[in-house]
Amino acid sequence: MERRIVVTERDTPARLVPVGTLVTIPKGTFVTLTQSLGGTYTVVWNGNMARIDGTDGDALGFEAETFHYAPNADGSVNVADVHAALSTIYDPEIPVNIVDLGLVYACGIDSTDGRQTVNIRMTLTAPGCGMGPVLVEEVKLRLAEVPNVDAVNVELVFDPPWSRDMMSEEAQLELGLF
Repeated sequence: MERRIVVTERDTPARLVPVGTLVTIPKGTFVTLTQSLGGTYTVVWNGNMARIDGTDGDALGFEAETFHYAPNADGSVNVADVHAALSTIYDPEIPVNIVDLGLVYACGIDSTDGRQTVNIRMTLTAPGCGMGPVLVEEVKLRLAEVPNVDAVNVELVFDPPWSRDMMSEEAQLELGLF
């Protein structure tokens, strides 16, 4: 995506990257849009990088992105939809989704007592990343949109530590690492 300047159309909640601090960008502020992927927006504002949730895309002049999944007829969770939902979540600094970035270590579905829980084991590119809680919440929100998901558990782990070797070949090509 080409960087461009946009003006906020209303007060806009955002999270500073990489610390995750919640801020409000005032209405009428010029921001530089650097990334628009997976229903979230990364902007530069007052020299700081900030992430704006897709539900606030209208503040930047965009329609909110929505994701729709067809429910399985048998009431089970469609594993392909879980993977598709995870692939809509992008790192705010790197234009690669968390699956191709290699942040998702494991994904499973537990069906107990008629409830279906998606269990995710994931990491971050750096253990001290302040965006960790933001990404974890985004995983929970996106997976809750998948039909028949009753609960989502996300375990954040740092063993093994993330490395660039965990990225998909496509992600490495996208970032020019080959």
